[in-house]
Amino acid sequence: MSESSSVKQGVAAGTAIGAAVIMVTVGLLQFFQGLAAVYENEEFVVGVEYLYKFDFTVWGWIHLVLGALVAVTGLALFTGAAWARVSAIVIAAISIVANFLWLPHYPWWSVLIIALDVVVIWAISTWRPNPSDAWA
Repeated sequence: MSESSSVKQGVAAGTAIGAAVIMVTVGLLQFFQGLAAVYENEEFVVGVEYLYKFDFTVWGWIHLVLGALVAVTGLALFTGAAWARVSAIVIAAISIVANFLWLPHYPWWSVLIIALDVVVIWAISTWRPNPSDAWA
């Protein structure tokens, strides 16, 4: 393995661990955001009409389920297993779509989560773990 490839893998491995932490954190925050939308949906400010308009209770349930999936997948990603890596990429992509649709309600939060999901996908897809490297 060349030195530049080794450095790239080191950065990707470190970022993949960071991606697992980010996924757990984002998942928990998204879960609590969904909880707030389910219980206090009258508190959210409604902006301009948007093509993908759902009731805030529906958005709350979407964020609750997605947040739990993101957090659990982030925990599984600590194992470095191939199934966890594939699942994390798929769920991060779904999170990007959900937060794109959530843009009119909380644009800065949505853009932040989308950016973090892109970092997660990059880190996981470029990292090639060695079988001898065990995280857990």
